[in-house]
This record gives sequence, C-alpha cells and structure tokens, in this order.
Amino acid sequence: MSLREQLCEYGRRAVDLGLVIGTSGNLSVRDGDRVAVTPSGAALDRLTPEMCPIVDMAGRLVAGDLRPSSETPMHLAIYETTDARAIVHTHAVFGTVVATTMAELPPVHYNALLLGGMDGVVKVAEYATYGTPELAANVRAALEGRRAALMANHGGVTVGATLEEAFEATRLLEWLCEVYVRGLGVGRPAILTKEQLAAVVERTLNPPDFPRL
Repeated sequence: MSLREQLCEYGRRAVDLGLVIGTSGNLSVRDGDRVAVTPSGAALDRLTPEMCPIVDMAGRLVAGDLRPSSETPMHLAIYETTDARAIVHTHAVFGTVVATTMAELPPVHYNALLLGGMDGVVKVAEYATYGTPELAANVRAALEGRRAALMANHGGVTVGATLEEAFEATRLLEWLCEVYVRGLGVGRPAILTKEQLAAVVERTLNPPDFPRL
C-alpha cells in the first residue's frame, strides 16, 4: 500500500471511530526525505490517493495539486527531532475534554506506559494558534520521550514507526482520556504511583516462568 493509500485508509478509520469530524484532523507518513500528508480542508473519509500532497522536509510541495494540511509545520517539526515515521492528529472528544481542562493526563491505567514516559503521564502542550511555529514547538516539547501528547484547547497527536502504530496510539490515548473523564463522574480516579508503574515495567521485562505439564 502506497503512502497516499495509507492516508486514505486511516483517514476513513479516524472518521468511522469518531476521532474527527468535518475537515478536522490530519495525518502524515514519512519515507526518507518525503512526507505524504492529508490536504487542507478535506474530509478524511473522502480522500483519494491523488488528493494527498507530498512535501519535502522543508515543506516544499513535491507532488500533488492540493494545499498540504495547515498543521504540516507541526508534523515536520516532529519528524526533525524524533524517529517517528508517522503522525496522527485528531480532535477526539475525550482527548479534547482533557486538553481543555488539565495540564496533563495522569496514569489511571498501566497501559499509559505504552505511550512512552516512565511516569505514564501524557502532557498537554501549551496553547498556540493552529498551524504556527509556536504550536509546533509546544507539541514537540510535550512529546519529548513520549508517543503521545495533548494540545491545549485543541486535540491530540500521536507518533509511531508506522501509520498503523501511530493510529493505535491515538486509539489508546482516547481510551485513557475517556476512562479518566468517565471516572470523574463516579468519584476521584485513582492514580498509579511510580512504584506501581515500575512494577509493571519490571514484570514486562521479566515475565514469570510457568511450569510445563
């Protein structure tokens, strides 16, 4: 599947799962010094491969007729400073709720460790206008050492070695945000301690042996 075809496939999945509405959200995937990105102002479930622009790492249009996403500078800034090869940015409901009310998402479940950071915390990048260098810098800082970040009063962004990996990180981020928000409706969500998270890491690295029958 080509890079552009991947964008179309995961764009449809993002819409089907309610992670974006209208023309919000954007995705990209990198191959060498070329980045395929979703176009500006297009609904992600209506994309065709030829609609998706390809830019170089300086943001210059290499292929395609449509304007790249307004968040392309953010995508390129992340690629420049991380080993990511794919990025997913959405306006998912629960992620956006957390991003408008909190400075960070605490570890309410040990699967938060899958998003990077030994503390299990997902940081909320400081607010800046979309498409600006300021927002790109804020998100890049929030992502340092992690695979996910929230964007204040905006949404979420995840990275991965593949578009599938970045997309699954987005699904996990939204699930964690939903667990936390729904938990607040019942009581005060318990937050895992550093010791509890360290125990999870230790068990993952050194799983117990089971006797053979």
